[in-house]
Amino acid sequence: MLYTRTMTLVVRASRAIVDGIARGETEIVTDGGTITAVGDPGIAPAGATVIDWGGRAAVPGTVNAHNHSFQSLLRGLGDDLPFLEWRDRALYRYAPRLGAEGLHVGALFAFGEMLLHGVTTVCDFFYVNDGANENAAAVIAAAERLGIRMVMARCFYDWDGAPASFREPVATAVRNFQALAAEQRGKPRVTVHPAPHSLHGASRDMIVAGAGCAADAGTPFHIHLAEEKYQVDDSLARYGRRPLHAVEAMGVLDARAIAVHGCWFDEGERALLAERGGALAYNPNSNMFLGDGVTDVVDLVRRGVRVALGTDGGCSNSRVSVFDEMRACALLQKVHRTDGSAIDAETCFAMGTAGGGRVLDLPIGRIAPGYRADLVALDLGDPSLWPTGALAKNVVYSLSSRAITDVIVHGEPVVANRNLTSVPIEEIRERVRVLTSDWS
Repeated sequence: MLYTRTMTLVVRASRAIVDGIARGETEIVTDGGTITAVGDPGIAPAGATVIDWGGRAAVPGTVNAHNHSFQSLLRGLGDDLPFLEWRDRALYRYAPRLGAEGLHVGALFAFGEMLLHGVTTVCDFFYVNDGANENAAAVIAAAERLGIRMVMARCFYDWDGAPASFREPVATAVRNFQALAAEQRGKPRVTVHPAPHSLHGASRDMIVAGAGCAADAGTPFHIHLAEEKYQVDDSLARYGRRPLHAVEAMGVLDARAIAVHGCWFDEGERALLAERGGALAYNPNSNMFLGDGVTDVVDLVRRGVRVALGTDGGCSNSRVSVFDEMRACALLQKVHRTDGSAIDAETCFAMGTAGGGRVLDLPIGRIAPGYRADLVALDLGDPSLWPTGALAKNVVYSLSSRAITDVIVHGEPVVANRNLTSVPIEEIRERVRVLTSDWS
């Protein structure tokens, strides 16, 4: 059946998780891509098109708050190496080979796999700009073809130690960001944010410019901070301050700031992030994969900091599931504090759903009126969800990806019966094979 954005669509599920609480049979009414009503069976308006998720549970679409889509193409090329060696032998070696077509293929690969794992929104922190917007547009086109919701976090990068394809002068970065944001404005599933890369990848002027673009556009901005311990040492050497204090001294640390990683934030930095109203995009599996360290998320949550979950790039994690990140977040925090009750499943589930919406400033991640109709169906017959009386806990701690059967984004089915609806997976596999056939 062909679904349209103006269609009143009702999802009728045997179970649902609404604001972290499992409930019984539920109807979710949507109109124009937005949820208008949630309740017991019988609320569907006459003439609505019904999608029957009998034997399945409806949960909010998950939000991948930090990713580098093209890096999925680099899986296996730098695994098990120290961070800087991984960066030089995998990232810096192969990224410059990818033009717009290669980046488009990488995005089809990453975003398609995310949809199959229940990700309905992805923030792509994108820095292979080549001084223009053609590459970013190719990535956005992949997202649009698949139907995933995306935030294009266009990078501001001017460190001369990086490949030339990453770097731009400050004025060029500003001009290109503004042009891309204007070009994409009004699209229901695409948002553009500025993303000064980091304290080592962006100069002070570049960081200030990126934050200024966010203020002008009314959006958040993203910046990698304190991922590795050496980055704290670099910040102290360059700015005489720890990373978050260095950003604060630039006058740009406010509620628009999304710090990515923060593994080495000390107590003073965590307090400062809370005081300024900033947010965190936390990537537990990537941080473990690269041996980065452990972000004290328990303390940040206690202080009221908004926290979202991300997978980071495919070659610094090798998985793209936010359900996986929920589990990793919980277990890593528990073992780091040697306290099995340090954080609970419900908190981690919220980080991967509604928390992502709060951090990205989008009405997503909840099954509630006024929120976007982004939904995931889980097969209640899958043993990873048994016993179903513990459904909310099991989604975080035991869910298998094979239980994900259907995905809806903006009121339109994008995965049906475990298959992408708009791009054959065989096409993606063949394009990835051809693109990477001579890589080693």
